[in-house]
This record gives sequence, C-alpha cells and structure tokens, in this order.
Amino acid sequence: MSIVKSFSVGNGDMFYIKHGSDNFSVIDCCYDSDDDWQSQLDEIANQSYGKGITRFISTHPDNDHIKGLRDYNARFGIVNFYCVKNEATKADETDDFKEYKKLRDGDKAFYLYGGCSRKWMNQQCDERGSAGINCLWPDRENKHFKDALEKAKSGESPNNISPILTYGIGKTKFMWLGDIETDFLENIENDVSFSHIDVVFAPHHGRKSGRLPKSVLDKITPHIIVVGEASSSDLTYYSEYNTITQNSSGDITFDCDGDKIRIYVENFNYSVDFLSSEQCGNSLGKYIETLFLD
Repeated sequence: MSIVKSFSVGNGDMFYIKHGSDNFSVIDCCYDSDDDWQSQLDEIANQSYGKGITRFISTHPDNDHIKGLRDYNARFGIVNFYCVKNEATKADETDDFKEYKKLRDGDKAFYLYGGCSRKWMNQQCDERGSAGINCLWPDRENKHFKDALEKAKSGESPNNISPILTYGIGKTKFMWLGDIETDFLENIENDVSFSHIDVVFAPHHGRKSGRLPKSVLDKITPHIIVVGEASSSDLTYYSEYNTITQNSSGDITFDCDGDKIRIYVENFNYSVDFLSSEQCGNSLGKYIETLFLD
C-alpha cells in the first residue's frame, strides 16, 4: 500500500510518494501562498516520519518547480537530490535557483538518465525494499537532449531537460514528464520505452504546449490523465480520455492498494463519472470512488 499526492499549487507542481517500503519521495516543490506552504511542509514532515530513505526529485529548475526549495532544504536537510545532470543558467537567479545549483553540483546529487539504477530507488536488499521509481528518459547521447542541455546552459527554457519517471507498486503505475514540450516529445518518442500507465500527470501542467501526442497515448493507454493548473484557455482537456482536472479538484490523493486505487480530492463538490464505488472513509479528502485495475 502506498500514497501518491499531487498538491494544488496554482501554476506549478509538487508531489510526494509515501511508499509501502521504507522510502519517501518528493517530486518538485512549489506553493501558492505562505499559509499553504507551511501546511504542505507540515504534511510532508508527518507523512515522511519514520521513513529511513527520503529523496527529493527535481524535474527541472524553473521557478514553478523549485519555488520554496531553499526553505524545504533548511527544514528537512536534503540528503538525496535527484536531477538530470545539467548546467542550466538563469539571467536573474532567485534564492531557490541558487539552492538548486548548490544541490545539483554538490555531493548529495544523483543524476537521472534512462535505465539508471540505485539503492533504493529501484533496487532492494535485505535491509529495505525498493521505492519502485524508474527513469525512462533521458538518453544522454540523444541529439535532441543534447540540444536541450545547451539551450538550458545558455539561459533558455530548461523544460526539455525534464526526465520521464515512473512509479510502480503492484499493478499500479504512475508517470511524470515534468514540463517536456510536445514537439520535443514527438522527436524522442521512438527512443523511449513507453508502456501502459494507469495515471499520467500531463506535461507542462496540462498546457497545449505539452500536449501528449496521440502516438504516445496509444502506447501508454492511460486509465486517468491528470490535467494541471494552467489557465483554462491554455489547457488540453484530453476529451477522449478519463481525466481529473486539478484546477477544479484541488489536491489529489491516490491511495494505492494492490489492484485498486482509491482517489480523494480537496474540493468536496468535485466528482467524476468513470470510477467505481466502494465503502471508504474520507480522511484523505472527498472520496471520488475507486479505479479497479485489470
């Protein structure tokens, strides 16, 4: 059993995974208000309590994915910092970007690439189990990726240096693609070993600029696409797929238990019509029913 949570942080991303093993992972950080930020940090402190291995995964260093990183590190003391190896620069460096560079270039960094392996990211031993996190991309020798690294180094957008990550527990599989843009994904899709995913978080907060190509969707055959919190006029709504739209739902919590995922949201007025009901409490938010897996 594990918990995957997507915080509602406005135009940004922040997730955590409370693994069934002795692991706890945070993917990106951002906040909408100071009060929300303190609440998010308190929740992470409570949920990660007692876990032997904690890690922070940074998809890329745009402010809407690292806002609050300095505060986060000051409170928790990041001992495992995961990112793609890069030399991204910014013309105007925020304190959080400076913190990112310190972590990225320091001795606590582990660099992500397609097929990478590490205790206890995706390896287990007698001491503790695996976190079930795998990295499908980048291919460090790929021309398009190298071009993206050079653009980020020269101060252009780092969106396309984002890794493609999966988390699997039992029959359940989640996917994150950071802010990878559609045209970049179209260029690299044949170099990525895509397979079925139960829940995918749409790239670039669900924006049209990060729309998942149909050819990729045909490979991952998602049960649910989570559409982020960009302006509604900028969103791709994936009308042919089952979706949860975070603009409306607020925080989303996925309670993964064997062959099913119970789903809870922050907004008690939010509902969907593609899930199945079972008897559940609402301690994690409003229960909007369960995804039963094949």
